[in-house]
Amino acid sequence: MAIQDAALQPGNEFKGKVALVTGATRNIGRSIALALAAGGASVAVNSRVSREAGEKIVKEINAAGGQAETFVADVADAKAVNAMVEATVKKFGRLDMLVINASVRKQTPFADMSFDEWKGILGITLDGSFHLAKACLPHMIKAGGGAIVTLGGMMALSGAKNRVHGSVVKHGLVGMTRALALDLAQYNIRVNCVSPGQMNTAAAGEEITERPSPSKNVPLGRKGEPEEVAAAVRFLCSPASSFISGQTLHVNGAQMMY
Repeated sequence: MAIQDAALQPGNEFKGKVALVTGATRNIGRSIALALAAGGASVAVNSRVSREAGEKIVKEINAAGGQAETFVADVADAKAVNAMVEATVKKFGRLDMLVINASVRKQTPFADMSFDEWKGILGITLDGSFHLAKACLPHMIKAGGGAIVTLGGMMALSGAKNRVHGSVVKHGLVGMTRALALDLAQYNIRVNCVSPGQMNTAAAGEEITERPSPSKNVPLGRKGEPEEVAAAVRFLCSPASSFISGQTLHVNGAQMMY
């Protein structure tokens, strides 16, 4: 079975459930939205600025027989997040899953990094995670439980040249995941992190021309596919992982093990 087919295998593990996926219009976020929809979830597709980009994913989900809606919101803005979550619940009636995927890639030498750039990266990833978890919590409690999945990265522990801010926020997400898992267990809410390695993803406006792409640094000999990350997220949101919380699942082809 092909990677994409496995991630998008039709199922009903999320029948009657609702998921909110941030940064859901491209690459890994898009694949996660499609995978959760394939499992039967209604999906709130978040885009920071482009409704048009969100609508493309919604059309894909609807064409496959699922349900989805686009919600435009900057996750660093608490009021925008609250409005998006309330609109999601109004549209679908409940909220069961939150996938925190929104982030920004920037490479800047620390000597040239401005405080505004530093704050911007931390605002989207860490402040955004706080706003999202706080806004979704009452609705998950009302639903009797839920699942939260954060998207980390290898740089959380390895660091990355010219990405001090990115390394800090990914490390912060791991700590937040563990702490939230302890705080929210009383509400039957599980919190886990998926940490991708080198992925076949494109920057805005670019196209992926080689799949799979070879990589000498990965023991499995290739970069990963967004669908492989999406499959891990789908598993951690599903009843099959009902006793898994506070964990980080590494999807990196054995490039890093810790």
